[in-house]
Amino acid sequence: MRVPVALLLFVALLLSACGKEPLYQEEGFVFGTRVEVSVYGEDEARARLGVAAVMQEFQRLHELLHAWKPSALSEMNSAFARGRSVKVSPELETLLRDAALLSAQSGGLFNPAIGGLVKLWGFHADEFKPALPDPKQLARLVAAQPQMGDISFIHASANGKVTTRASSRNRAVQLDLGGYAKGDALDRAALLLKQHGIHHALINIGGNVLALGRHGARPWRVGIQHPRKPGPLATLELHDGEAIGTSGDYQRYFELGGKRYCHLIDPRSGQPAQGVQAVTVLTRGARAGVLSDATSKPVFIAGVEAWRAAAQQMQLDEVLLIDAAGTVHLSTAMQKRLEFTDRNTSIKLAP
Repeated sequence: MRVPVALLLFVALLLSACGKEPLYQEEGFVFGTRVEVSVYGEDEARARLGVAAVMQEFQRLHELLHAWKPSALSEMNSAFARGRSVKVSPELETLLRDAALLSAQSGGLFNPAIGGLVKLWGFHADEFKPALPDPKQLARLVAAQPQMGDISFIHASANGKVTTRASSRNRAVQLDLGGYAKGDALDRAALLLKQHGIHHALINIGGNVLALGRHGARPWRVGIQHPRKPGPLATLELHDGEAIGTSGDYQRYFELGGKRYCHLIDPRSGQPAQGVQAVTVLTRGARAGVLSDATSKPVFIAGVEAWRAAAQQMQLDEVLLIDAAGTVHLSTAMQKRLEFTDRNTSIKLAP
């Protein structure tokens, strides 16, 4: 797996964490990527306990939601493929129902039910082989049109206990929450830190970043990775409760015949999305983490011609898209938040 040291956001670089600052930082590796939690202005013992709880929760979610290694999610996939139902926890049901609502809002461009397509393209692996999928298999999966609406839940009560079973009317449904789980983990991390009395922190999961409070006298400041060059394309301040998420073609991808194939699959065609290098969205509120993760995908897949409509459909005001030529397409609201590192950056503002 391609995991750049700096990932999508140059958080560590921009924190200016000198020895005199009361900044506690801890890093780990989970969800197939690097994670970092930075806590400002807290006693180290309190910060250490809070961050430890966050890292433990990250690992638990990783093991619960892994798409191809043994997990509750992979157990569901196995049952669906056999046409059987499977017992699910209330937690997993809640996650899947929420993901289904977001999928419907996106018009199906955000579609966690296409794990079979992601696997067929070779992205259910730690290393990606430069090989195209079998065209007949690809055509069959696209024709099956797996979607979140194919899943149903049945509740039964016995001896005072309620159990839930999930089933799918479509055997092609294979769940992959890779475009949702990191965002949900951000929201959970923020809640855990607050429960530990921590109110100033920055949580970074592979470039999905959520801010709590401030970095001392100023807001937290992060940078958006340039998809084709080392260093940040632009920087911005993140205020309390805000998050940014980036979907790009430069971490999980392979190249074949001079063409780049990334893990962001268009469910309409079954092909990796083309024509876009990266999309960054800015979100806020109680579900800022989930929204930062899930909403960037449909904007990326919509492409240069339809990204603005997709953003409006997902109720996004602050959006940045970089097309295949390197031109930056921006909403007016996003432009106001950014400071570009190169003044000569080619920019197109959305109407």
